[in-house]
Formats: sequence, structure tokens, C-alpha cells
Amino acid sequence: MPHFSLLSDGFFLSLSLCLDIGLVNVAIISLTLSHGFKPGFWLGLGSCFGDLTYAALALAGMAALLQFEPVRWVVWIGGSAILLMLTFKMAREALNPAAAPPVEGEADPVSPALSPWRGFLRGVLLALSSPSAILWFAAVGGALIAKSGATSAGAAALFLCGFFLGGLGWTLFLCSLASHGRKRAGTTLLRACHVLSALLFAYFSYSVIVHGYRDLIVQHAS
Repeated sequence: MPHFSLLSDGFFLSLSLCLDIGLVNVAIISLTLSHGFKPGFWLGLGSCFGDLTYAALALAGMAALLQFEPVRWVVWIGGSAILLMLTFKMAREALNPAAAPPVEGEADPVSPALSPWRGFLRGVLLALSSPSAILWFAAVGGALIAKSGATSAGAAALFLCGFFLGGLGWTLFLCSLASHGRKRAGTTLLRACHVLSALLFAYFSYSVIVHGYRDLIVQHAS
């Protein structure tokens, strides 16, 4: 059961990052709507490895830093505030979704001549340079990763495996939906992503706030 918990924590953490409609998701949707499943999948697979790089760095650094109680307070308060802000942002965008991404015949931000390898590298670079990903791992990822309890090498491997599977599952879902929906999927797809994102961010907000309260206030008072 602890092993499954680590896998599921990593999986859902990855989904909460993926569901923030940012640079990478817009590029995947746009490329898939314009050129089909495979080009979008290779770009999405590359973004999974980019996100995994940030997750591994966050996991390695937080184990030492979180031994200090002031750091735990900063991570708890800052992470909770950012999560609540993202919950509000996704809920607002679900009510007023942006226009659908470009479809066949329209210009798109990703070159149509990308080979699978170049598409993969483009996805890695997009994930590593995404402002939303950088903000997530700097301000929020630490609190959620700390909560996972992945402190040993084996536990960290399980957590990161779940994290990668979450990104891969999201890429397959997004590319499949976009490739079959084409023009009809655009705005509806974006609205559904925003709704799911708001719900997931709300869940993690509750989880981090309650966990920090018990760890830093109730346990300290006891």
C-alpha cells in the first residue's frame, strides 16, 4: 500500500502540473490538431522528461532543506497561497475559456516539419523553459513532494515513476482527444481541462494546508 501511495501521489502531482493550460499544452494541442497524433505525442513525450528533470531536482533538494523548521513554514505558507491562486485562476478560465488553438490551414507555433527526434527535443526545451512549470516547482512542488514521504532512494524512484506515468498518460489523452476531435474539440477541450485543473488544485490546496497545520501547529503544540 505505501508503494501504491507513492506512485499515485507522483501520478496525480504530475496531472496537476499538466492540467495548467500553458505553453506546452497549447503547443501539443496545436500540433496535434494540425498534423495528427504522432507529432503531438513526440512533443508531449519530450515535455514529460523536461518535467521529470524538475521533479528530480526538487526531490533531491527539498530533503535537506526541509530539516529546518523555518523552511517548512515558508514552503507551507507559500505553497498553499500559490495553490489557492492557481485554483482561482483555473476556475475563472473554466468560466471564460480562451479561444481554441489553431486548426488545419491556420498558422501554428510549432514547425510542421519536425522529425520525431526534433519534436522530442522541442518538448523537453518547452517544458524546461515554461514559466508555469518553473513557478510550480519553485513555489508549490516542494510542499507536495515533501508531503509524499519519498525520502529514500527506492521511495523517490517510485514517486518519480508515478510522476512520469502521469505526464505520459496526460500526453496520450490530450493527443488522442485532439486528433479525433479536430475542429470540434477546441474550446470544449480547453474548458474541460480548466474545470479538471481547478478541482485538482482545490484538492491539493486542502491537502497541503491540512498537512502543514497538523505538522507545524498541532504536532508542535503537543
